[in-house]
Amino acid sequence: MHKLLILYATQTGNALDVAERLSREAERRACPVGLLSLDQYDPSLLPQEQAVIFVVSTTGQGDTPDSMKVFWRYLLQRNLGRHWLKGVSYAVFGLGDSGYQKYNQFVAKKLDKRLMDLGGTAIVERGLGDDQHPSGYEASLDPWMSSLWRMLNMIKPQFLPNGPDAVIQDAVLIDQPKVQITYHNSENLESRFSSTSDLTCLSIQIGSARSVHPGKALSDRSTPGCFLKMVNNLPLTRSNFGKDVRHFEFEFVSHALQYEIGDVLEILPGQDSAAVDAFIQRCNLDPDSFITVSPREMDDHNAHDSRIPVKLRTFVEFSMDVASASPRRYFFEVMSFFATAEHERERLKYFASPEGRDDLYQYNQKERRTVLEVLEDFPSVKMPFEWLVQLVPPLKPRAFSISSSQSALPSQVHLTVNVVSWTTPYKRKKKGLCSSWLAALDPCDGILVPAWFHKGLLPAPSPSLPLILVGPGTGCAPFRGFVEERAVQSRTTATAPIMFFFGCWNEEGDFLYRDFWLSHSQNKGVLSEAKGGGFYVAFSRDQPQKVYVQHKMREHSQRIWNLLAEGAAVYIAGSSTKMPADVTSAFEEIISKENGVSREDAVRWLRALERCGKYHIEAWS
Repeated sequence: MHKLLILYATQTGNALDVAERLSREAERRACPVGLLSLDQYDPSLLPQEQAVIFVVSTTGQGDTPDSMKVFWRYLLQRNLGRHWLKGVSYAVFGLGDSGYQKYNQFVAKKLDKRLMDLGGTAIVERGLGDDQHPSGYEASLDPWMSSLWRMLNMIKPQFLPNGPDAVIQDAVLIDQPKVQITYHNSENLESRFSSTSDLTCLSIQIGSARSVHPGKALSDRSTPGCFLKMVNNLPLTRSNFGKDVRHFEFEFVSHALQYEIGDVLEILPGQDSAAVDAFIQRCNLDPDSFITVSPREMDDHNAHDSRIPVKLRTFVEFSMDVASASPRRYFFEVMSFFATAEHERERLKYFASPEGRDDLYQYNQKERRTVLEVLEDFPSVKMPFEWLVQLVPPLKPRAFSISSSQSALPSQVHLTVNVVSWTTPYKRKKKGLCSSWLAALDPCDGILVPAWFHKGLLPAPSPSLPLILVGPGTGCAPFRGFVEERAVQSRTTATAPIMFFFGCWNEEGDFLYRDFWLSHSQNKGVLSEAKGGGFYVAFSRDQPQKVYVQHKMREHSQRIWNLLAEGAAVYIAGSSTKMPADVTSAFEEIISKENGVSREDAVRWLRALERCGKYHIEAWS
């Protein structure tokens, strides 16, 4: 019997969330369904499917998520003809963020077009969810799903034997969570770690907790790549300025790993002990019990037995985000089944319904309610731990651009971090989990920081490549490493010039690394005009009219064009809202003016620069 196949490619977890919701909605309509990540599916089998739903996100500069890369390469093969997917019905739902104007929904649009070119038939028009919408991506998901079931019923009625609207009562579906928890005798386990070093013990504990968590997001980031120790925690902004940016210096604790400028450091933040304890107490759990967690449908007992039991409190602390991330909509739906107070059950059911979607968004996402806060708001809910393990968002490492060069500091790695804090619409004070945890660390305490290194979107340039860098605010972080490295290289070899455009609010308040930049822009330093480069700062609030990096770029348009004509590469880093688009527009204007070509030709010129790997953007929201 053919199943409705749902294939997803996720980077942050949203696409998986949508795919799982589609799967649940299909099951409620008695539709046989299969759910797989794209990297678990053999693309050569696609022509044999009857109906496939794709849920895909867009990452970086319009890139496919990692789990989709092999599948996408297969689909681009020239030998797949125009009738390869004849008879296959498909639907695409894309997730994106209109803050990344140019690249928003790029992957979903590409996939939709390619499936059509290969002869597939669209069940329903492509759906596009936007994180910037007042109700998030679900604002477009709900109506898109209604159309999907209606059209699927018309095209392939065998999938929906009871029609598009006949829904099985949830009580039938809610009894089995996807995970099972085994409790172990603790007497034999307490001594297991006693003979190992603190470092090894911590590594094993974190690895065990994160490897047994069912979230796929944790499988690649279970055992830390290394441990770091903070040696410096320096404020870069004036006190009481309105923002708090820190310079953190870390040393490798065990052995130094190799990294390059432009790389990214991921840090697993510590959770507030009081919050972890409050969650355990609220859920009536025994923090000292030893557990293993495994998928319920797993038949291979050996795989289960190979999991190292871990203390329940350790498991919660290192793998379940109980006091920072907001729960998903399904969390409220499952909660409604375990609420004993009628008014709580009705409220939770309303939140989980299409009618309550906007109110849930206001209560949950807009207010950034944590799992602990939600559970405290609904005290009659007694949720089994299996469901909590499945539904509480996994604790994810936070990624930061590295702001140092290992050539200059072999045993250290530096970060430039904005300590995030904000006030919600209901005037509740909130803090970013990782940045506030790092800011509160005292280097004297010797706290071990679990970390991973990986490649970012800014490849390390060769010493002979001229550079134009644009990095306002904390966007300057990777470029501090670039300048540091080129200064080391310039001692032994000829190096190409660097132009750097930096921006901040005030010269006195948040001119990050002021002395560092100025020292390298003088006395024939790597940022000096004497060396063909230059350092230019836009202070947006030091005068009546706002001045941003793109204004400074226009002031030096001829020098920018001269460097571009010499083969310079462009690197842009910082906030994803308007800055990348405004800076790209300034480059187009400069190329048009200085090269005497039309704006359309300037756009094409910049696209060619991107295609040959000389135009890079790393933006974050």
